[in-house]
Amino acid sequence: MQRVRLRFAKRGRLRFLSHRDVARSFERAVRRAGVPVSHSHGFSPHPRLSWVGAAPTGSASEAEYLEIGLTRVVDIAALATALDAALPAGLDILDAAVAEGASLPDRIDASRWVVELPGVEPEALRAALDALLAQESVVVERVTPSGRRQIDVRAALAHASVLDAEPSRDAPSAFSRPSAAAPAAVCATMAAVVRQTTPAVRPDDVLGALDVVAGLRLPAPAKATRTAQGLLDDRGDLADPLGSDRVTTRA
Repeated sequence: MQRVRLRFAKRGRLRFLSHRDVARSFERAVRRAGVPVSHSHGFSPHPRLSWVGAAPTGSASEAEYLEIGLTRVVDIAALATALDAALPAGLDILDAAVAEGASLPDRIDASRWVVELPGVEPEALRAALDALLAQESVVVERVTPSGRRQIDVRAALAHASVLDAEPSRDAPSAFSRPSAAAPAAVCATMAAVVRQTTPAVRPDDVLGALDVVAGLRLPAPAKATRTAQGLLDDRGDLADPLGSDRVTTRA
């Protein structure tokens, strides 16, 4: 009767959830919120929840997308509010719209990532990115359950740059002098737009490519956050996948 598309975030400690864990959380939330979700047919019916390009385990995201098939027409705002309340803190509904026109996979072909690199100087990151972007092909190896795979990171990397940000400061030690200023913590931040390929190129793959071309190795784990998904245009911008749906919903 109706299909609803949702944009949601995966934040904080819940970034360590696997995609299957996220799917289970939504299945439970749909039941708790009383969402009239339709089910598949067959021996083992399951709720009609369709996912697009789930973020890898360990990555946060502000732009995850889900489509839900419903058995009747509902108020979109009320559904989003009820589902958000039923989800655990850290899985947050950000937007909702009635599905119209092209499918979600047809509206998404790239992702924008912001990656924080503690212990890395911005100039070192900038030099490594320049070296990577100057290459036509940079292949890294990823270990998968089916074996080792060769991935061309450069072919999928549409754009990458260093974000300017003021360095954070560590909290002063209990043994430091009251007047002593805490030293600035070194942390470079990278923004990257990555085309969706098969297999998908992850932030870890981009960091691996920086190691290959420039020997950039991280003294501490990186923190990656997906900030957007959509169709990549000639200017390097990503179109909102729910843009046309949102106009229809408001009308």
